[in-house]
Amino acid sequence: MQTKVLSAYTPNAISHTIDVLANGGVVAFPTDTVYGLGALAFDVDGIDRLYFIKGRDQAKSIAVLLSKIEELERLTPEPSEEILRLANRFWPGPLTMVVERSPDMPESLSSSTTTIGLRIPDHPVALDLLNASGPMAVTSANLSGEDNASTAEEVLKQLDGRIHLVLDGGRTPGGVPSTVVDLTTSELKVLREGPIKEKDMQLRTA
Repeated sequence: MQTKVLSAYTPNAISHTIDVLANGGVVAFPTDTVYGLGALAFDVDGIDRLYFIKGRDQAKSIAVLLSKIEELERLTPEPSEEILRLANRFWPGPLTMVVERSPDMPESLSSSTTTIGLRIPDHPVALDLLNASGPMAVTSANLSGEDNASTAEEVLKQLDGRIHLVLDGGRTPGGVPSTVVDLTTSELKVLREGPIKEKDMQLRTA
């Protein structure tokens, strides 16, 4: 397979990327943290390709990125007040919330659990893509166990010839993976601390 590199700022870049995804392809694109590797969230074959390309243990979940809070109802049953509070405060942004997975979503996203990580990234290219595609299954654009990629060149260094397309949006502004918080129990639990700290999430707005 030849990996195509396409500037995110050229005409029809997003529509071309959507065509690749619609045909079961896997694409890399910039987010506010690191480059992501994605397929359509309801494309079972595409999700399987993500695991294969990355060399990811299928017992490990793959998160879903979305473009608007209103899409939560499609992805998790009856979003709680706490989920909505954090979403309204920190999205778009580097916060991944682990919630109960909707039964309509592919089980392969999180085969060892009934939960799923959800996030809205704060990056114009990612948001343009997600607005056009709908929710996407996304993991970091690197081989499992290797360094995260902050540029298209760093993606190619690991994944050239393994993926269909790299949407080049320049260097990502963050470079650090998102904070991951578990909201499936009565108390908020931080699973991975990133740019957003636990003390900031505990503070409630009036």
